[in-house]
Amino acid sequence: MIGNRKSIWFVVSAVLVFILLVAAVFVLVQSGTVSVQLGLLMLICLLGLYVSFGILIAIYQLVSKLE
Repeated sequence: MIGNRKSIWFVVSAVLVFILLVAAVFVLVQSGTVSVQLGLLMLICLLGLYVSFGILIAIYQLVSKLE
């Protein structure tokens, strides 16, 4: 039961950090610090990092179960 709560807490915190980073990019775009094109590129890169690290963690979990 404790392990399940810990994993839920990890997922919730990762989603909150992602939302905060997206909000930070929007603030940078709205303030004119970065252009709209650069803001979109930052969002695409951020999404790519989250997806790729998620796949990497899932593969690591599957490989560790094989051993």
